[in-house]
This record gives sequence, C-alpha cells and structure tokens, in this order.
Amino acid sequence: MNTLSRLNRLNRMRLCATTAAATALLVTAGPLTASAVAAGTADTAAPPVAPAAVQAQQSRAEVRVDAFLRDYRQATLHKGKQTPAQVRAKYLTPELNKRLDAWADLHDADPVFRAQNVPDSWTTRYEGSGMGHTTVVVTERWGSGATQDVWYQVRLDSLVISDLQDPPK
Repeated sequence: MNTLSRLNRLNRMRLCATTAAATALLVTAGPLTASAVAAGTADTAAPPVAPAAVQAQQSRAEVRVDAFLRDYRQATLHKGKQTPAQVRAKYLTPELNKRLDAWADLHDADPVFRAQNVPDSWTTRYEGSGMGHTTVVVTERWGSGATQDVWYQVRLDSLVISDLQDPPK
C-alpha cells in the first residue's frame, strides 16, 4: 500500500470516528450540540449540559416569554429601570395590554402573574405552533410550593406576545 492510499484510509477512519462521536453527542446532548457540531466546535469530551445550555435549547418563543417575565418581575419589584407598564408595552400587543388591564380591575391582582404577589421562579414549556403563533406554557412557582400555569401565545413573525390566559379547561 503506497503512502497516498494509507493517508486516504487514515482520513476515512478519522471521518468515521468523528461522525460516530458527533452522533453520540447529538443523541445524548440534543439540539444545542447539533449547532456546535455543525460549526465544527463540538468537543467529544463535552461537559454535562448546564442550566444556561438548557435555556439555549428553548424555542425562540420560550426565550422571548422568559425575557418578558424576567423584565416584568424586576419592574414589579422596583429593581429595574422600567415600570411594569413599560415592560408590557415592549413585549405585548396593545390589545393584550387592554385586556390585561381589564383583568386586573376585575380580579384585583397582577394580570401577568395572575396573583397578588410575584412568583419566585418559573419554567417554560413549548406547547405547539399553528396559524402563525406558538403556545408557551409558563409554570409559576411561589415560595409556599404553590404553582400555577399561564398559557402564552407568541406571534412567530415578530415574537410579540399576543395573548396570555389561564389554562384551558
């Protein structure tokens, strides 16, 4: 076997090994690793997925709802540079803002958190897409251990939140 044949064989073996490693990473680490493999930056000895990496696996709509909730919570607690109304105007449609004001008047509670206090944390879950919108379910958690789901509708084209409501019955 000449030198060129040996090099070709060695390159094929390396390609097979790299493909196998990339496949293993995709199966175990999911979509986040797929972009790294495609970019040629994946490391075969990748560390376990960290919470920040888990956030990177969220849909664009989930990321947008999460950003809204973070900013809104900060504003509600008077820790941000914006008021709750300013945050709502940035992320929500004007129609939704009007409906939320009416909901707050009727229920004497915060219309976004659907409560009289602010949740300690939350998680988001992609529920599905259709007709130009994505549904994101937010599970709010309070220090008491209580949880509550709120369903968000996010426009796919602009990522503006067009609706939020209690879970369907």
